[in-house]
Amino acid sequence: MMRALERMMGVRLLNRTTRSVSPTEAGEQLVARLRPVLEDLSIALDEVGTFRDRPSGSIKINASEPAARVLLQRVVPTFLARYPEVTLDLTTDGRLTDIVAGGFDAGVRLGEAVPRDMIAVPFGGDVRFIAVASPAYLKAHRAPEVPDDLKQHACIRFRLPSGKPYRWEFSRRGQEIEVDVPGALTLDHLGLMTEAAVDGLGIAYVVDRSAQPYLETGQLVQVLVDWSPAIPGLFLYYPGHRHVPAGLRAFIDVLKAQRIEAPSPPLPRRPTSTRQPRRAPTHE
Repeated sequence: MMRALERMMGVRLLNRTTRSVSPTEAGEQLVARLRPVLEDLSIALDEVGTFRDRPSGSIKINASEPAARVLLQRVVPTFLARYPEVTLDLTTDGRLTDIVAGGFDAGVRLGEAVPRDMIAVPFGGDVRFIAVASPAYLKAHRAPEVPDDLKQHACIRFRLPSGKPYRWEFSRRGQEIEVDVPGALTLDHLGLMTEAAVDGLGIAYVVDRSAQPYLETGQLVQVLVDWSPAIPGLFLYYPGHRHVPAGLRAFIDVLKAQRIEAPSPPLPRRPTSTRQPRRAPTHE
């Protein structure tokens, strides 16, 4: 098809070798001029598709792994059962992906990671990050009483996708502290950090919900309880300047309904501060 177009126009649009194919300058200019036309065509087809009795097509969502787990447990089963003609492509990514450049219809991240130019739909309530350790570890080491005490402990560190270690953040009655904790073990997965803490390898700083089962069985104990801040929970977000596909609208409707039918238990709010929003480890 491209060769036929080149013959018709008398202009080479692609550079071809045995190993690769790349656009020529003329090809790049043609693509740049056609892109708005193709986007308008896609929007027009989506709008016509809303006249169908039921949404169809596919939607692509980018989410952190913890967020994807929440969706799979609480939203996806209902959505797929209710809209069998829609296919869902759910990509897990630890980085904060540009969903527009990546070709995604929506993203899911903690509220503080959502770009400001996006429309955001909250769900799941606030979350807290808590410091936890096993009873065996605390039997051998005196429990920290203030965040600065962590410098004398074996901490299970978290590595951000950028490669930098995450600085643990605490707040109490308006006082906010960041601690660059020491530790011989660094991980890039909060679930593994929780399990490492259960095994007595040190103190971990994780989402309260991931630690809750172990707290209930006594395998973990929370420390620095008064210093655990609550932050805005998960949000589904999407570009406000684009037409919203019918499938995504249906997914949002299910998301909102699930939030109303099964709300998360309320968590204490973090004290108001003029400081920049804290950077939660799960959104990286």
